[in-house]
Parts: sequence; structure tokens; C-alpha cells
Amino acid sequence: MQIIKHPNYIYNLTQKWRQENQQIGFVPTMGALHEGHLSLCNKARQENQKYITSIFVNPTQFAPGEDYEKYFRPFERDCELLRAAGCDAVFAPDAAQMYDAHSSTKVSVNGLTSLWEGAVRPTHFDGVTTVVSKLFHLVPAHRAYFGEKDYQQLKTIQRMVRDLNFPIEIIPVPTVREEDGLAKSSRNAYLNPAERQAATVLYLALQSAVKLAADGEKDIKVLLDAMQKVCALEPLFQLDYAAIVDTETLQPLHDLQIHPARALIAGYIGQTHLIDNCGIEG
Repeated sequence: MQIIKHPNYIYNLTQKWRQENQQIGFVPTMGALHEGHLSLCNKARQENQKYITSIFVNPTQFAPGEDYEKYFRPFERDCELLRAAGCDAVFAPDAAQMYDAHSSTKVSVNGLTSLWEGAVRPTHFDGVTTVVSKLFHLVPAHRAYFGEKDYQQLKTIQRMVRDLNFPIEIIPVPTVREEDGLAKSSRNAYLNPAERQAATVLYLALQSAVKLAADGEKDIKVLLDAMQKVCALEPLFQLDYAAIVDTETLQPLHDLQIHPARALIAGYIGQTHLIDNCGIEG
């Protein structure tokens, strides 16, 4: 497994593989890898002859006061996991290589990013779409893999790729969960034992809506009330939003019978911001 830090070198390696007619997968990450990331890697390994994983904690998607400085960076451990997962190359630039002192361009996806996480963290998605667009230019792969756990991010990247005609296929990969339902996340490591137990409230709230819908409930207000009541039972959880939305536009739904639906939830356990989602069958 090669470890490459310079953008020109990763571009040249990817181009060499393309000239050899190798199918290439790409898994963009911020490191602190867990089973969720490795599920993306496994999918990339299965579907391509080569795959690259990037490890870059992107400063532009963190607002002032967020956890950029304390974000876990266990680089050696991450590389060990990727080597075991059959990764062919790790791209690990530093911030100065990705953003020079005169950088002034950003990529924005309007509409999708003004809601939910975009409303809570207004600068976040511009940082995401800008860095992912840069990565797609530097790693011209055939396929890129994103987890459904960050559902709004997934839909935003898909829209950016369509709108800007990036020649890359975006492959969604299902959320990986702990045995008690908590979605795997690098930020789970911030939680103390009491907070870790409390964090299961996100999954329990989602499942309350899933069960009601499966039992035939069509009233969105009833589903949302159920989610909010579950959240209110956990004193350590501060709800940011609970929503049931169209799976493509992410606009709030009023009737389950009309559109495919996704339940979204986000909030704070202590100082840790957590998100989750699941499909709703109407």
C-alpha cells in the first residue's frame, strides 16, 4: 500500500492506472476509521481493480468553535486498517497542499444544503462540496463511495456530481451500526459511558417512526410526535431536529403516500453532535 501526500503524485498514479484500463474506486474520509468506513472500503475493493482512500481532516467544513483541532487523527492505526482492507494507496495531504494561502473559490449546492445540517451548521456543506470537488479532480476514479449515515451529505454530493458533470459514479453504502443500534461514527469516541448509553436515543426515535409507518400510520405529525417523545425521555440529549423528508429533495413531507421518505434526526449529547437517519416505508 502506497502512502502519498503530494496532490500531483496521487493524480499521476490514478492516471497511470486509468491508462492501464484499471477500474478505480475512491473512498474519501477524514480518518479516525471505524467499521462504517471499512464497509465503504470493502465495497470499493469488490467493485474495482484498484482503490484509493483519502485521509484529510478538512478545515473548511468546520465552523469556529467546532471540533477541528481535537478531531481524532490516528493516522498510523488508520493505515494499518486500510492495509488489512486491501487498500492500494492512501492520499494524505496536509491543509497547505489542499488550500494555498490565496484560495478563494468554493463550490456550493443551493437548496439541499440550506436545511437540516445546513441550518445548524451554515458553512459546513460548502466546505464539504469544495473539498470533494478538489478530491475528485486529484483522484479521477470511476466510482466514489459514501455512507448513507451522512444522508444529506450523500444527496448533496450526488447533486453536485450531476450538476457539474463529474465523470464519476457515486455509490451509496448502508449505515453500519453497533449492536444497540447506534450508528458508527468517529465522534462516538468523544462520548463518556453515560453519554454513549444516552446516544442510543437517536436510533430509538427513528425506529418509533419506522414502526408506526409499518403499522399503517400515514400522518407525518404522528410520526414526528413519536420521535420527539422518545427524545424527550433522554435528559442528556438536546434535539436539533427530527424530520421526515423526501428522499431526493430533503423537503419536509406532509403525506407518506405520495413520496419515498427518509427520517432524519440530529442533536447533541454533551458537546458531541450526532446525526442519524433511516428509510420510512409508507
